[in-house]
Amino acid sequence: MAVHSTAPSAFEALPDELVLQIIRYLEPYELAKLQQVSRSLQQICLDDDLWKTLCFDESAWRQQLANRRAAAARAYAPDDDAHADDEDEPANGLPADAQRQQTQRAQRLQDMANWDPSYPGEKLSWYNEYIQREGPASVNWLEAPRLSDRGLEAIIEARGVAMYAPHDGSDGIGTKLAIAPLDDGSVCLWDINGTRGRKGAILARGAPEMLYSESTAGQCGRARAEKIDSSIADRVVVDNTHHKAYIAIQNNLIEVDLNRLQVVSRNKFEFSINTMSAVHPNKPLVVGTSLGVHLHDFRAPGPGSGIFDPNPLPPYASLSQPTPTSAIFIPRGNVLTDDVFVSGRFRSILHYDLRKFPVLRSNWSGASINSLAALPYHFSALHHEVRRGAEASSEVVADMKEQEGSTLIAGGGYQNKGSLEIYGMSPGAPGSDSGATLQQNSTVKNRYTAASAPILSVATQGTRIVFSDGSGLLKWFERDGTTECRRLRIGHSETEGKGTLFAAEPQLDDVARKIISTRTEGGKSLPNDDNILFWTGERLGLVSFTSNPLYTERDFLPESATEGDEADHAFREKMGEALRRDANDARFMSALGLGSAESFGTW
Repeated sequence: MAVHSTAPSAFEALPDELVLQIIRYLEPYELAKLQQVSRSLQQICLDDDLWKTLCFDESAWRQQLANRRAAAARAYAPDDDAHADDEDEPANGLPADAQRQQTQRAQRLQDMANWDPSYPGEKLSWYNEYIQREGPASVNWLEAPRLSDRGLEAIIEARGVAMYAPHDGSDGIGTKLAIAPLDDGSVCLWDINGTRGRKGAILARGAPEMLYSESTAGQCGRARAEKIDSSIADRVVVDNTHHKAYIAIQNNLIEVDLNRLQVVSRNKFEFSINTMSAVHPNKPLVVGTSLGVHLHDFRAPGPGSGIFDPNPLPPYASLSQPTPTSAIFIPRGNVLTDDVFVSGRFRSILHYDLRKFPVLRSNWSGASINSLAALPYHFSALHHEVRRGAEASSEVVADMKEQEGSTLIAGGGYQNKGSLEIYGMSPGAPGSDSGATLQQNSTVKNRYTAASAPILSVATQGTRIVFSDGSGLLKWFERDGTTECRRLRIGHSETEGKGTLFAAEPQLDDVARKIISTRTEGGKSLPNDDNILFWTGERLGLVSFTSNPLYTERDFLPESATEGDEADHAFREKMGEALRRDANDARFMSALGLGSAESFGTW
């Protein structure tokens, strides 16, 4: 009888430090395979310093730095070899080769310190960073809600998106759900990572017309289209702790219980709601209407008669120009400040302090800002410019990162092009009532290389800034706002806007109107678990960092329907190609004066 030994191999018996030095010679895909051998090797293969070095070696930042240095070397190269003999002379008692290696090693460490986008105390996985920077990426389309009536079936469009992570991901199983109001007035939940159902499938759906008021419920067609439109990106926000969602439908703010998918309350505002801030436990909900900014205390009980209320009107600030598009609270360290920034279809970014609301401070941008994001870390444009050339020492970089402050990230449009803007904010003086202040001399405005079309939505993912633009691209940038890391084209949904025999399928790509990182604050962090959830205005999708899509739209269709769709698609493609070929022949003959091409259409 054979006895299988469970003793570790000679390789695993080596000290971890030595094993780590050996596996540094492996390729990243080989390291991924080596993780599956044993738990001890998995822990070593996930070493942060190892993957941080790989991220630096393959970064676009390092490549651009090398290109600038090579160009400078060519420009200032000596015309003779007068200094060639000096390189062979020993210095500090070391041979020339040893000195050169020492200098290169020191330069590499300084380069890496200047590139390093992380901050002290930041919760980060460099293994995930490498996957999201250099690994493959796939676009996954979530299951489309459908309406069936008398044998006919139609897709119901989503009218917004938010992510629902019960207890901020600390529910024990890491549940991540997408939530969206639908065009029929219902609310739908999708399982993003498959903890409660199939990945990407619809988990639950509320009753149709539940979001409509009683006066409009039951009406169809035009009335519904007027109730829910696709022009508002921040229509839905979620309270993960109390399992509630707040959905804006025209001038109504509707509170929905996510456990029962039922409407709990309705609050009516004077004007249409255009944007809302995220829900925070100790902060009011900032509601931006077409002509004002409101502070809505969602923790307060429902509205009463208000007869004996000495302050019957909630806090309100009027806007001199209409249509806000984004509102955000600014974090600093591990706390959330009282500073609120609001952007819109105007050229300034508005700044409110909750302690002095509605007192306004305005910061000129010059662009029309569509989306805002923030980081709880200090930003200095001067330091980043020095670091861009790798001219700062490791000590200077470390001192810069220790400074207090926050970073405001804005994305929008400027002269029909994308504008990515980064503002450094200094904290208020200790013991004073003054809030954060935007530093105008610490501002980066990238309006040339950011995007060829206006930026629609901006977010943060790991150590990168990610945004979507009007050309259908997702782009990832370093935190300096100027170095592009990668890009991805969304494409278009297979089941959306199917063509017919005489009309080709749409060739234009979808654009992501809103993007959300699926990373949660609580719960156990799993490898490669931070994806990008997006909404196109009609459909929901997910960008995963995998070689193949996690699921396809055909996975959610019955087998018979899938076979029929494939046959129908092949027939339409074949016949459409034949008609286009005939039309091309007709236009060619028309060019020779042998007929009229207009009678053959415009294929």
